[in-house]
Amino acid sequence: MMHPSQNLKSEWVDTIRKVVPEAEKAGKLQPSQLELIYEQGWFKFLVPKAYSGLQLDLPQMVRLEESLAWANGSLGWVVTLCAGAAWFGGFLNAGFAAEIMTNPQLCFAGSGASTGTATITGDGYTINGTWKYASGAHHATHITANCIIKNGDETVLNDAGEPLILPFVFDRKDVTLFSAWKYVGMMATGSDAYEVKDLYVDKNRCFKIDPEYTVVNEPLYRYPFLQLAEATLAANLSGLAVHFLDLCGPAFEERMSNPRLTDPQKKFIKQLLAEQTVLLNEVRAEFYKAVDNSWAKFESTDDNGLDQVSVTSRKLAKVSRDSVDKLYTYCGLSAANPDTEINQVWRDMHTAGQHSLLTF
Repeated sequence: MMHPSQNLKSEWVDTIRKVVPEAEKAGKLQPSQLELIYEQGWFKFLVPKAYSGLQLDLPQMVRLEESLAWANGSLGWVVTLCAGAAWFGGFLNAGFAAEIMTNPQLCFAGSGASTGTATITGDGYTINGTWKYASGAHHATHITANCIIKNGDETVLNDAGEPLILPFVFDRKDVTLFSAWKYVGMMATGSDAYEVKDLYVDKNRCFKIDPEYTVVNEPLYRYPFLQLAEATLAANLSGLAVHFLDLCGPAFEERMSNPRLTDPQKKFIKQLLAEQTVLLNEVRAEFYKAVDNSWAKFESTDDNGLDQVSVTSRKLAKVSRDSVDKLYTYCGLSAANPDTEINQVWRDMHTAGQHSLLTF
């Protein structure tokens, strides 16, 4: 199975990792990291080509996101979530999308939680709400949010008789950020909360995530959002796990010099790393096979392979978490030192791994 490093130039990895301590301390990505992202168009992985985006095929994008997560968890996570939000460009009003998405520093951030309201007001909506955990919000040009649609004091219902929930796009200047990200890992994602108060937006800021409402008629925007999200998040956990296993090699070599370690113990540690490396690569291969197959067949009426993407995404997430935990015990006390790279990767894994989409 190809190592994630093969998708990135070594100088890119150096640029990303050189300022990780500063990024962790600041709680957001650093200018040199952002400059590289803009230069390579990584926030535009899923932006339609019609709006100067890359519009990558899903298999290519997922592999790149795993590689970026391997380079650094926070950067990979921010690119994944912000690029994922920019996928909405395939559903936005064409005039509005063309107006905002050609920005070379375009960055969409947002939340999928339905913790806001959009009250119908003339030809638009009045927005109120508070949302948590918008990764990349500090350098976003636009913020997205899900809102419950209201008509006066009444909640609008969908065809199933449930509250109608629709996503919106706001300009960053109209959103108030406040500190909310106080967790042990993913410290440089800047995943803070945001608030909108009595903001009027035109109806073209609202859209529907449904193949039936696709504005850009390309396969990428007909691929189901659920499996897209599952695959991209699983790839991030996989990238983190590969990075951790890479770091276990030097950590274990250092432990081998410990005179209190017996030969059977040394053999056990080496064998455990080899076994977990083989296992992780086997599951990575199974996962990518499922992603590739679903991309080729997802519009088929028969076996479209989408269920297998969901299954293998969860399997990859679990194996990634389990492999890291099985090896962590034998990495020595330096792995518990928050100033070390191996500890930073461990913290990122145990934070990103809490995402509810791949918990079970």
